[in-house]
Amino acid sequence: MATARPKPQVMRLSEAAASRIKELMAKSDRPVAGLRVGVKNGGCAGMEYTMEYVESIGPKDEVVEDKGVKLVVDPKAVLFLLGTEMDWKVGKLSSQFVFNNPNQTSACGCGESVLLTPAKAEGANSGSAEAH
Repeated sequence: MATARPKPQVMRLSEAAASRIKELMAKSDRPVAGLRVGVKNGGCAGMEYTMEYVESIGPKDEVVEDKGVKLVVDPKAVLFLLGTEMDWKVGKLSSQFVFNNPNQTSACGCGESVLLTPAKAEGANSGSAEAH
């Protein structure tokens, strides 16, 4: 009998990102089951990352628990986010979540959008996710 290969963790969090997400979720004015992370078409480079609180988790959602935080990955975004580390950066002029994504092939000059190529599933043939 063949043994099933363990499923890879889609995303991981830096300590700074986990701490910031916990802080934000604690301040929410409604019950929060997790933080949904996804991507959508938009911006000058083609795609943008999305984040929102979720009150419930859908049956097709990919759930990642890391450092005490529950991330809910949009099923349509899994191949675009596979291997991504979400970080929280604090600079002199701004503070923001940053996605260190091995599937990112380029970004726009303003840093608001990215070009992502989906991770290739074993035996699958994937194309670029560039939006025109």
